[in-house]
Amino acid sequence: MSSLTALAVDVPGLAALDARAWSAEVRAALARGERLVTLYGRPAEGGEAAVTAVLQAPQGGLGVLRATLPPEQGWHTLSREFPAAQCFEREVHEQLGVRVADHPWLKPVRYEGANLRKMKDYPFYKLEGKEVHEVAVGPVHAGVIEPGAFRFMCLGETVHHLEIQLGYQHRGVEGLLLKGDPRSLTPLVETVAGDTSIAHAWAYCAALEALAGCAVPEDAEASRAFALELERVAMHLAGLAGLAADIGFQQGASTYGRLRTTAINTSMRLCGSRFGRGWLRPGGSRAAMDGELAKLVGANLALLAGDIAVINRAFLGAWTVRDRFAGVGTVSRRAALELGLVGPSARASGVALDQRAFGAGVYAALPVPTSVQDSGDCWARAVLRIEEIAVSLKWLTDALERTRTFKPERAALGALAPNRLSVAVCEGWRGEVVHCLETDARGGLLHYKVQDPSLRNWFGLAFAVRENEISDFPICNKSFDLSYCGNDL
Repeated sequence: MSSLTALAVDVPGLAALDARAWSAEVRAALARGERLVTLYGRPAEGGEAAVTAVLQAPQGGLGVLRATLPPEQGWHTLSREFPAAQCFEREVHEQLGVRVADHPWLKPVRYEGANLRKMKDYPFYKLEGKEVHEVAVGPVHAGVIEPGAFRFMCLGETVHHLEIQLGYQHRGVEGLLLKGDPRSLTPLVETVAGDTSIAHAWAYCAALEALAGCAVPEDAEASRAFALELERVAMHLAGLAGLAADIGFQQGASTYGRLRTTAINTSMRLCGSRFGRGWLRPGGSRAAMDGELAKLVGANLALLAGDIAVINRAFLGAWTVRDRFAGVGTVSRRAALELGLVGPSARASGVALDQRAFGAGVYAALPVPTSVQDSGDCWARAVLRIEEIAVSLKWLTDALERTRTFKPERAALGALAPNRLSVAVCEGWRGEVVHCLETDARGGLLHYKVQDPSLRNWFGLAFAVRENEISDFPICNKSFDLSYCGNDL
């Protein structure tokens, strides 16, 4: 049994909905408390578009609604009532030319497909007034980081609106995934967002295994979860190091950064890669741990727990740290829900959403308590990272006691079922990673949809900066710690 939130359905068994009926059913589901996990489209026969909405009930169950419609017909926007749909509707419009009537802001998400390189001037939002000025940052930045353009509309030092233009890292990932053997895509999937290799690899494996009806060995599932939690610890430590550096708290910057190295070196000892690449494969896991290596891993986990506790006391106890983070970049619980934020960005605003709470398998045997903060500011996002590191380290220690060894183990992956759609959702360190795979009548891969949590959370960053000083942007940005390439694909 998969430890992830997953679903597989026969496409012919889905209700054949037209645009009006599909839109009405999606609205009804959202109105009764379900949430929109993803909404995407693909080309269908006769020049039409097949549009799919994946919804999640409060108890975690997934459901699929599918419509086939002429692009010029489209549907009336969901975003007016349910703002979380805005990025999905924009993407479907951008990729397929589907009409989304009355959408409040139908701009490109990453400017791909037929529209690539056709835009002369990006239609930035304008704020008018005598004392209003704009500050343009990027797309090329001072550090060795990915490109993205930030346009601040300011009155004095106060930011009234931030518009984020991305797409510079667009590589055509989803198209590339359709060109290879569906069973051999892990190396490519691991680089969708290089700092989230494990989460993307596990989502891919789970979705593919659902199409093949493959039951993964229990030890392999435990090994995968071990990899995911180790990745979470490493990247949260990197985030805390960055936050500390941004405010000049050098003790935190150097110590959290050093401890991240311990975490990723542990991954290297287990699978040969500090980023966990090669650990997961469809059907199981390639990592191995014997009794001697288990002792080393246990010693590393104990070292991490002890040293992190020391630096946490210094970080949380420094009034200069709290004074700089508290009240900055606040996102209310209501705003987080309406924007559809996921992962730590949502949980820091009081939204208790964690896909591990819905999982089966290893996460049912060793549950993970959901960490939540209420203030929704930079302080909350920093504290949440600290709490989640502690939770993951305890989980890893308990898992190590429960399973002292695991070996490379992979179940045979049979033929992929024809005309079938699978969805897998993995709670990565940034939030939920979603992979949707659909097969054709011969069992070949017809469509591959990838969704990184950054797609949803970038708009949360833009919202958080409003009515803050422009000098607050770097710490707001780092407190969300989003991926450019994860958004741009």
